[in-house]
Amino acid sequence: MDFLMRINKFLNKMLTLTSGVFLLGMILLTCANIFIRQFFIPIRGTFELMGFAGAIVTAFALGYTQFTKGHISVDVLVNTYPKPLKRIVSLINHGVCCVFFVLTAWHVMQKALTLKNAGELSETLTIIYYPFTFAVAFGCLILALALFTDFLKALLPQKKEGAK
Repeated sequence: MDFLMRINKFLNKMLTLTSGVFLLGMILLTCANIFIRQFFIPIRGTFELMGFAGAIVTAFALGYTQFTKGHISVDVLVNTYPKPLKRIVSLINHGVCCVFFVLTAWHVMQKALTLKNAGELSETLTIIYYPFTFAVAFGCLILALALFTDFLKALLPQKKEGAK
C-alpha cells in the first residue's frame, strides 16, 4: 500500500508540475495577446492554444486534487452515519468513481486513436491534436489511480498509531 501511495504521489506531483507550466504558458500567451493586440494584429491561433493548454491543465490537475482531498464533497448526511456505514459509503463512492474514470480514460483514448488515424489537425495552426487527447485520457487514468488508492485505504484496516 505504501508503494502504491508513493507512486500515486510522484505521478500526481509530476502532472501538477506539468500542469503549472502549461498554466504559466496560458497566462503569458494571454497577456502577450492582449498587449500585442493594442498595436498590431492579435497572435494567430491563441484560441486553439488556450484550448489545448486548458485541457492539459484540467486533466493533469484532477488526480492531484483527489490525492489532496481538494474536490468538493457534500457530506452533511454521511457525517451522521456510524463509522461502519461511512466506510461502506466511501468504498462504494471510490469504487464507482474509479471504474467511471477508467472507462472515461479508455473512451477518450479511443477518440484519440480515431483522431490519429484520421490525421485530424487544428483549423488555424494545423497542430495535430491527438496527443492532447491522449494527455486527457492519461489525466483521467491518474485520477482513477488516486481513487483506487482511496478505495484501498477505505477497504484495508488502518494501523493504530502505537501498534506495531
